[in-house]
Amino acid sequence: MSTQLEKIQELIAKREQARLGGGEKAIAKQHERGKYTARERIDQLLDEGSFEELDMFVTHRCHNFGQEKKSFLGDGVVTGYGTIEGRLVYVFAQDFTVFGGSLSETMAQKICKIMDLAMEMGAPVIGLNDSGGARIQEGINALAGYAEIFQRNILASGVVPQISAILGPCAGGAVYSPALTDFTIMAKGISYMFLTGPKVVKTVTGEDVSQEDLGGASVHASKSGVAHFAAEDGEEAIKIVRKLFGYIPSNNLEDAPAAECTDPIDRTEDLLNEIVPESPNRPYDMYQVIGAIIDNGEFLEIQRDYARNIIIGFARFNGRSVGIVANQPKVLAGVLDSNASRKAARFVRFCDAFNIPLVTLVDVPGFLPGTGQEYNGVILHGAKLLYAYGEATVPKVTVTLRKSYGGSHIVMSCKQLRGDMNYAWPSAEIAVMGGAGAVEVLYAKEAKASDDPAKVLKEKEAEYNELFCNPYNAAKYGYIDDIIEPRNTRFRVIRALQQLATKRVTNPAKKHGNIPL
Repeated sequence: MSTQLEKIQELIAKREQARLGGGEKAIAKQHERGKYTARERIDQLLDEGSFEELDMFVTHRCHNFGQEKKSFLGDGVVTGYGTIEGRLVYVFAQDFTVFGGSLSETMAQKICKIMDLAMEMGAPVIGLNDSGGARIQEGINALAGYAEIFQRNILASGVVPQISAILGPCAGGAVYSPALTDFTIMAKGISYMFLTGPKVVKTVTGEDVSQEDLGGASVHASKSGVAHFAAEDGEEAIKIVRKLFGYIPSNNLEDAPAAECTDPIDRTEDLLNEIVPESPNRPYDMYQVIGAIIDNGEFLEIQRDYARNIIIGFARFNGRSVGIVANQPKVLAGVLDSNASRKAARFVRFCDAFNIPLVTLVDVPGFLPGTGQEYNGVILHGAKLLYAYGEATVPKVTVTLRKSYGGSHIVMSCKQLRGDMNYAWPSAEIAVMGGAGAVEVLYAKEAKASDDPAKVLKEKEAEYNELFCNPYNAAKYGYIDDIIEPRNTRFRVIRALQQLATKRVTNPAKKHGNIPL
């Protein structure tokens, strides 16, 4: 056999060795845990045959604690690029079969290399996380590796989309990379995220808590808001990544991909003419409104189980990707609170960063009162949403369905925060506050001095409602561009978005603003 053929066979053998990661026994253990390997996950994520692996032959350089006697080709992370629906993406998948996926200096360098390439090419980065944290044997070099990754997460923010799937452990400093990315998807039963594990918690606070209760997918999807999606398993998590990818552009200089629209743009929905109850205190389901006006009722909700009094997510109007923000009257009457404000503000800023128009559906009676909210900084959190809308330069279409009172009216993409087209249904009530509260302030003395205070207040409330709790007063001043028949909402929103497609607005030149954090 020629020397050349021997070298080629050596290459083939090394590739086979690298593809085995930590070996067949380690792969079997990974499968026993109900988890896929790094390469299996990449195959599920990317278009068939599109993956091009980089740095397959990289090994660690650590000589501490006997590490020099044990090394694996690829060193615990699989990196490279491929396509999703024909679009370029860069991907890294931590390999739990090699040293528990723990991060080494060379692993960090592999991840940083593809992040640098993604920035240069203007393509998204997708991270599939399954790691025991920093490789302790490497000490400060492992910590430096994390910091190098975080720095790239920060520089890439708002330039290329970054998506994290948590498909195993993600603890300690490792959690900060997903936290810095745009969307985090966790898989139930196999993934968890926390800064300090149950043992440390027990030692420091005396609190007994399981990994699942401390940082499982359900906890972060419903209580902390850290996770944007909680998938039933690893396979569904990767399907969510692919679906999400279809709504977002490859970088901040492009538009999201358009889809063919098979839903008539002039489709009317008679249901909407009757959906708002006669009583202002009765709820209705905002999901029905959203489903009725978007293309084919297809809505990808973000953070579904967190701060449910506000709804955020992606949909399409006439085939174009749009971000939707909507109050939910069925939960806490649709009020804004600290969590709802934070949730919506970050979504608005993502959409603005990546040229995705915003459609806002308003039915908000105000901010949630009480010491719990005030002590939690609801003023600052509400200001985040106000800041996000005011800063956003993408097309913004606002539809007020029912209540829009006081500060919450301003915060929900009002005309003065550069709302482009602000519509209202005839049922809209746009005022400083509701009639009952207003007359208590305005006519308390007059009512007290009368023979029948309740009658006076009732009469004044009716008078106030007629004057102010309607859309016509706001329309009189041009703060509402038009009052529309609810059944025509889809058509009016699409026409508005078509008109705004060439919108160009720039903010004042500055290094960056100081958002109220």
